[in-house]
Amino acid sequence: MRYALPALLCLVTPLAADPPDILAAEIEGARVSVTLAHPDTGWDHYADGWRVELEDGTVLGIRTLFHPHVEEQPFTRSLGGVVIPEGVDAVYIRARDSLDGWAEDRFRLAIE
Repeated sequence: MRYALPALLCLVTPLAADPPDILAAEIEGARVSVTLAHPDTGWDHYADGWRVELEDGTVLGIRTLFHPHVEEQPFTRSLGGVVIPEGVDAVYIRARDSLDGWAEDRFRLAIE
């Protein structure tokens, strides 16, 4: 019986879900468009944003997603006004969801 408590805790501790999957991204002038897929379940767990970063993690812009996209997967949203510093040859897109926060992995987007 001494193993019952750890086993019970495993059942009630929420497990981290998969982060949003960045399927594609493109930049046109100061506008960045990102296509995400995520198994949104509703208001309790959904992809709630993405951001544009430099290689060192400096954030250039954040696109907040204000509602779940349960019936619309994958989906594309854009962010305008992103200023890319001179000489930068790539930016990185990092997504987040409402349960797990910012994902560790980033999507590299080359600047032409």
